[in-house]
Amino acid sequence: MAQCDWSSDVCSSDLARRLLLRRTERGGRGEGGDERDGGEGMIAALFVQTNGAYYNLPGVDPWDVKRDARKYDGPNAVVAHPPCHLWVNLAHVNFKRYGGEHNRPGNDGGCFASALASVRVFGGVIEHPAGSNAWRAHDLTPPWNRAAWMRLHDGAWTCEVWQSAYGHKARKRTWLYYVGKNEPASMLWERKPGTHQCGWFDRIKPTLSKREASATPDAFRDALISLARGSR
Repeated sequence: MAQCDWSSDVCSSDLARRLLLRRTERGGRGEGGDERDGGEGMIAALFVQTNGAYYNLPGVDPWDVKRDARKYDGPNAVVAHPPCHLWVNLAHVNFKRYGGEHNRPGNDGGCFASALASVRVFGGVIEHPAGSNAWRAHDLTPPWNRAAWMRLHDGAWTCEVWQSAYGHKARKRTWLYYVGKNEPASMLWERKPGTHQCGWFDRIKPTLSKREASATPDAFRDALISLARGSR
């Protein structure tokens, strides 16, 4: 991810206020002065893989590393996949072993904070691994294996889903954070154990490659897009 003027310790509420101010100064227009609004149902997919699952879809504006999703300033609702490798528990092990600021847990260059700000301002959903330490760092209430949407004190919603219910080979437990004018649609709450695993946990199931493990099933992608569109 290219660097920008947002540090990793900036508060998401400050970023949200900054987004609103920038849009007000531009008369509600997006970066560069254009509306970037493809009409009803248009959404932005933030922090996604170049030419990945969110590319070449009608009504989807994908933001990859080159575009730098931290610079997104509307106007459409978002599906956000901020980088997660510095928010998982293993990040502490790697930092202790290898050191370096680029390995410091939570030092993601402000990616999660900017995703959170975008969702709170424009509506939509954030996806992160279950147990993500980003929830605690940003004062979000975790769903803790709750197979249903849970309303939070700030009016947002959170839940845990297993991507195996959407066709992923591993169970891939996932937390969602949703903000919108409408209540979030129900998800597939089935807890399928999966035929493979992400990483080396029990060495009983075959281990997926990094690319396979990180891939978003099309059915899950479509569910997230539907959530974002329904947030308006």
